[in-house]
Amino acid sequence: MAEKNLTLVTGFLLIGFTDYPERAFPLFLLFLFLYLITLLGNLGMIILIRMDHRLHTPMYFLLSHLSFMDICYSSVTVPQMMAVLLELGANLSYMRCAAQFFLFTFFGSIDCYLLALMAYDRYVAVCQPLLYVTIMTQEARWRFVAGAYIAGLFSALVRTVSAFTLSFCGNNEIDFIFCDLPPLLKLTCGDSYTQEVVIIMITIFVIPACMVVILVSYLFIITAIMKIRSAGGRAKTFSTCASHLTAVSLFFGTLIFMYLRDNSGQSSEEDRVVSVFYTAVIPMLNPLIYSLRNKEVKEALKKILNRAKLS
Repeated sequence: MAEKNLTLVTGFLLIGFTDYPERAFPLFLLFLFLYLITLLGNLGMIILIRMDHRLHTPMYFLLSHLSFMDICYSSVTVPQMMAVLLELGANLSYMRCAAQFFLFTFFGSIDCYLLALMAYDRYVAVCQPLLYVTIMTQEARWRFVAGAYIAGLFSALVRTVSAFTLSFCGNNEIDFIFCDLPPLLKLTCGDSYTQEVVIIMITIFVIPACMVVILVSYLFIITAIMKIRSAGGRAKTFSTCASHLTAVSLFFGTLIFMYLRDNSGQSSEEDRVVSVFYTAVIPMLNPLIYSLRNKEVKEALKKILNRAKLS
């Protein structure tokens, strides 16, 4: 009888950050600022890479796709966050929530794969410099990127189908700012063991698998750097990897905290803050990380600005 009285959920109400209405508009302005900087920074990075022939290398080819993914990744979530704040809650249909979840997973997974590919690119550049041109050919680059997109599509499809074949019943309020897995799982009822196992397996396939590639690549890189006799040579070689290491640490650090920890007793407010960091802050920071700590990008930017002054 108890199961018959349960009301199946056909839509969701996002109520994240609505506990304090007086903070809603300042947070809306903050998210709008972060989103605009994300768009300008990443579009600027893509244009800069396309315009300067010195940046037509495998690393910057991958970086241009990472910038494009950051734009897409942020665009799926941040406007929804702003809508929740402006309206003090937002109603989403079942299909719209599933679509947002799919796109968020799709772009996020590709981000993970691209960061892993960039680690492999640095490994080849540092450990096998004489073979770099023959390994990282233009055809190989496109194959790597196509593989990342296909793997991201597969991950998103499996994860979305598994999540949205769960039964949601009772309260339809999601104490979050977009449709994400941890808050959705709180609304499930009935037997969800099979779907949760599939979701966990896909998460393991994406996050830890990419981390293994990154860690192994940098293990070989550090070993190669330690063999360089001069301190200046070691510092110069390591500087080529510093930007990527910073981006990896920020992105995977927040993903591990969000998805690979024990969900029991977790704070919804804590989750919301972390989600803002990896959906709004990190996509904004990536262009700054790769420009401020990268000599080639700074030189290319100066060249473009000098052209603009002369014209």
